Amino acid sequence: MAKRKKNTGGLWSEDEVRLLKKLCQRVRAREIADKIGRPLTAVRQKAYDLGLKTGEPHYWSDDEVELLKRLYLKEKVKRTADILGRSSDGVIRKARSIGLKKETPAYWTIQEEALLKKLYPNERVVNIANRLGRTASAVTSKAFKLRLKKYRAWSKQEQNRVKKLYPNRTAEEVAVQIGRTVRAVRLRIVKLGLKKRKQKTKS
Repeated sequence: MAKRKKNTGGLWSEDEVRLLKKLCQRVRAREIADKIGRPLTAVRQKAYDLGLKTGEPHYWSDDEVELLKRLYLKEKVKRTADILGRSSDGVIRKARSIGLKKETPAYWTIQEEALLKKLYPNERVVNIANRLGRTASAVTSKAFKLRLKKYRAWSKQEQNRVKKLYPNRTAEEVAVQIGRTVRAVRLRIVKLGLKKRKQKTKS
């Protein structure tokens, strides 16, 4: 079967969009591009715009590399990965292999700091770096300056000690006993639904 003549620009027809949606879940972007008659990069961009995911091939076409070069230095890694239909790690690896280095600003915006504070306790540093479009070392350094701490999971033994101590001790005393912050202890008390033991009234 002869390939369709490529449509290098213009609006997408309803038939093209319908076919893209149909094929996206089971066919790689290059094959979709051949079937629809659009450039590979146009297919990836349209899939991204529609919130569709395409299979991630191991090879990189010349068009993809050129698009990577245009996007990588000015866009966040996650957005570049979404447009290309690849993983963030895949984008970073390819960028490094062709000598691309992301120039990140030294300053952090209020929005970036807020997102870092929200994500840092429970999220992997590399994932935060991808979200922010910064290096892992930059994220770690900023977290240190902001005195952010990684969340430490509560063990069963710790929780049992809280249950045992709290009815007769203050949150501050429990915190000292188990080596946690007062805030962490108070949050755990609420989560465990613990109540203070009622004091007997003297008659």
